[in-house]
Amino acid sequence: MTAHSAALTSRARNLVRTGGPKDDSSWLEHVLGWTLVVVVAMFVTQVGWFF
Repeated sequence: MTAHSAALTSRARNLVRTGGPKDDSSWLEHVLGWTLVVVVAMFVTQVGWFF
């Protein structure tokens, strides 16, 4: 790999971004995830879909 193609590959990786959350919001993801789990569990229990 030449220096030019390595630079293009590095630039392409920087341009292709998903727009997802930053690394510092992982606690927020955990809180929202567990909140969703609790809400779904409450819904399933109220509807009577538990086994």
